[in-house]
Amino acid sequence: MSDDRDIERQVLAAVEATGEPYDVIEIDPALADTAAFCEAYGYPMTASANCILVASRDDPPALAACLVLATTRLDVNKRVRKRLGVRKCSFAPAELTREATGMEIGGVTPFGLPADLPLWLDSRVGELDRVIVGGGSRALKLYVAPAALTAVGGEFVEDLAT
Repeated sequence: MSDDRDIERQVLAAVEATGEPYDVIEIDPALADTAAFCEAYGYPMTASANCILVASRDDPPALAACLVLATTRLDVNKRVRKRLGVRKCSFAPAELTREATGMEIGGVTPFGLPADLPLWLDSRVGELDRVIVGGGSRALKLYVAPAALTAVGGEFVEDLAT
C-alpha cells in the first residue's frame, strides 16, 4: 500500500504543478472501474475518461498513454497503431502497465507519467469544462480542467477514439 501512497503523492504534486483547478475524489478501490464508479458516486459517464496504456508487440514495446471519454472506444488498431508507427499493438497488460507507470489498471492517470511516455488525448476530452480521470491508485479520482492535461504534455488527437 505504501507504493500506492507514493504514486498518489507524485500524481497530486503533478496536478498541483499545472496551476489548473482540480478536485480529489476519494473512492472505494473496489469501485475504481469507471462504470462502477459513476453508478456508485453519481457522476455521468460523459464526464469521465479512461487513461489506457497501449503497447506494441515489439521487444522492447513502443508505449503510449491514451485518454478517451468513457463513452467512446480507443481506436487501437488504426489510429493508435499508426501514431506509434508499429505493425501491431494492443492494450498493455496489467503487469506492463504497472511496470511502465507505477499504477494499477483502474487508477492510471495522465499525471505523474514518465516524461518519455507519449500522452495522447482524444479531442472530445478538450470539449469538456472538467473531466474525471484516475488518481494514480484505485482509491482516487481527479476532476480536472482539460488544460491540466496539456500542461503535463498531453497532445489532443482528432478521432483517437470512436
